[in-house]
Amino acid sequence: MLVSELMNTKLVTVELDDKLSAVKEIFERVNIHHILVIESNIVFGVVSDRDLYKALSPNIGTKTETPKDAATLNKRVHQIVSRRPIVLPSNATIEEAVYIFNTHSISCIPIVDHEMKPIGIITTRSILKALGEKKIAL
Repeated sequence: MLVSELMNTKLVTVELDDKLSAVKEIFERVNIHHILVIESNIVFGVVSDRDLYKALSPNIGTKTETPKDAATLNKRVHQIVSRRPIVLPSNATIEEAVYIFNTHSISCIPIVDHEMKPIGIITTRSILKALGEKKIAL
């Protein structure tokens, strides 16, 4: 099976100079865990919800929030992005994706065309879901 058969093509992207407040809003509004970071429509990196919450003060939105805590929302994506992501072409196999997930500490792989433009994303979760629904054989 090819990654193109399981990848999600509804991509959510941000740019390097976007504020973390915008990223936080996206994660709160959309049920996703990874956002592709693009520059000139080329995949530059990935920001996960974990990356975001590590960069923000845990006091945001609480009674103890200070101006310093709120200022963490003004940081820019380029300050927290995981750069040079591992990517795959759409004709890569699920086995190739699983190998990458097993040999690297990542949970998503951007799927790109020959110009590094994003066309989809595959996650460990999407592969596990397909296994559970018996769309992929072990």
